[in-house]
Amino acid sequence: MRFSINIPNFGDFADARTVAMAAAAAEEAGWDALFIWDHMVHDKKERQGQPFGDPWMLLTAAALATSRLRLGTLVTPVARRRPEQLARQVATLDALSGGRVIFSAGLGGPIADEFGSFGEPTDPVLLAERLDEGLDLLQRYWSGERVDHIGKHYQVNDVALLPASTQRPRPPVWIAGFWPHRRPIRRAARWDGVVPLFSTAGHGNLPPIDELRDLIDYVGEHRKGRQGSHFEVVVGGISPGDPAKARDLIAPYADAGATWWDERQLMTTAALHRLAPVMRRINQGPPTL
Repeated sequence: MRFSINIPNFGDFADARTVAMAAAAAEEAGWDALFIWDHMVHDKKERQGQPFGDPWMLLTAAALATSRLRLGTLVTPVARRRPEQLARQVATLDALSGGRVIFSAGLGGPIADEFGSFGEPTDPVLLAERLDEGLDLLQRYWSGERVDHIGKHYQVNDVALLPASTQRPRPPVWIAGFWPHRRPIRRAARWDGVVPLFSTAGHGNLPPIDELRDLIDYVGEHRKGRQGSHFEVVVGGISPGDPAKARDLIAPYADAGATWWDERQLMTTAALHRLAPVMRRINQGPPTL
């Protein structure tokens, strides 16, 4: 199992220098990755008056401050971005970091605030179509080869985006989705990993372990024929700084099939977007199994 730190792109973490400092501390303390949220306004009522930073600028600062730490968003709503521009941003960060990017994607939300506020469509079926078509385009763009595409939502005429991504054939792609909804988990099974959210567990809360097992079994059913390829399963919550207590908490999830532990703060507290509590946990170091 590997261990990551999860931070939002608002509050104290809207500042790129703060994110760079946190990333450097995480690398020094032995964490494996730093993941940043990708939101424009998140929940407008809840985040009123809080500053936001662009996640790709924040990750650039983190890349320049580190040499080993894996970096990425959790998660990017592809339907809110132009695939060609997003492909450029990810490939540029992948080159700058020496091939350390993990790309995570999802539908995005809250849909009314994140999409409707800007006059964007809010139909989740349409957004899911854009997500799937956009993911296909991203994969083709990162190859560096010529792309011609006439789809329902995007058209591309004779374009090769160079340089190609540093990681070959592309950066790892993880997909988020709410369990027990099946469609996003089937989407994840086509890629390299799943970042499940659970209707029974809010951000920072661990899901029931039987639900995680059910999800992993479902992924396995839809990855038949791909068993030779590695697949990541990300589970997250709040772990204690005490190594023995952290091991007792996390080991059952590792035994169930989780491959990443994503260290998070509760969404319902100010600790979510404040530097001090996050730095305390970073400096304690990752759990050990």
